[in-house]
Amino acid sequence: MATVSEWVEGARLRTLPLAIAPVLIGAGAGLGALGGFSGIILGSTGPGGHPVIPLGAIMLKVLMALFVSLGLQIGSNYANDYSDGIRGTDDVRVGPVRLTASGAAPAHLVKRAAFISFGVAAVAGAALVILSQQWWLIPVGAAAVLAAWFYTGGSRPYGYRAMGEVFVFIFFGLVATLGTAAAVAGGVTLSAVSGAIAIGLFACGVLMANNIRDIPTDREAGKTTLAVVLGDGMARAAYIVLVAAPFVMLMGPIADGHPASVIAILALVLVLHPVRVILSGATGHELIPTIKSTSLAALGFSVLLALGIAL
Repeated sequence: MATVSEWVEGARLRTLPLAIAPVLIGAGAGLGALGGFSGIILGSTGPGGHPVIPLGAIMLKVLMALFVSLGLQIGSNYANDYSDGIRGTDDVRVGPVRLTASGAAPAHLVKRAAFISFGVAAVAGAALVILSQQWWLIPVGAAAVLAAWFYTGGSRPYGYRAMGEVFVFIFFGLVATLGTAAAVAGGVTLSAVSGAIAIGLFACGVLMANNIRDIPTDREAGKTTLAVVLGDGMARAAYIVLVAAPFVMLMGPIADGHPASVIAILALVLVLHPVRVILSGATGHELIPTIKSTSLAALGFSVLLALGIAL
């Protein structure tokens, strides 16, 4: 039976910054659309003395959005562990040990953990819809759960057909960011869209780094990722583009009237190390820290961008 630490490892904590980052940007964009922190600091009020920015209600919405994103990310990780494990894809791997493939936990328990995580996301999503009255989030949320499961699950998993980056960009970039922004402010702005694209690209960069590491074993297992299609050299070039392009997207918030968003350029410092590792030609276990450092770079970028927009 798997230990608590093994279940925690199975949740793949190094990927969780990618669930937090889009929510932060969405929250920052939503606050910026409502007047930003300046309205809170100055204590501006509307008719009847009510605050222009109901901070308590906003924080509750952001918390629910965070539960949704984390639930989907953890559920996706357990679902991936289960599906790859029963297919034998993880029988030979370079990265951390997987629960199902290693036999540390029975497959049905890993599958149950995935659906419990999806259930948490669904409950939080229902609360977010009720709080925000953004009813369009219901079908989008259902699509996110299905996409998370069929990434490696089902008879024709699209993650085995070089489409993993599409799922990551749409749901952990566009949907998570714009959904949070809409829940907070009732709509989306250029800042929210630019931030959504930026963090979606970062998330794709993390997946690319992971798949560069796994190119030899994925080929052996018959798993066709985008990295496998591109080949090692082109996949590394794609990684560089994916982690550099988000900084170009800063022009969106700046043009949208949030010049302070330029502070997110400081996150370039966090990108330099993983980029050097990728360019060095590192393989196998040498690439594992790169996945974590790219995730943390994405989180740092999101914190700075959210702050810059919300100011």
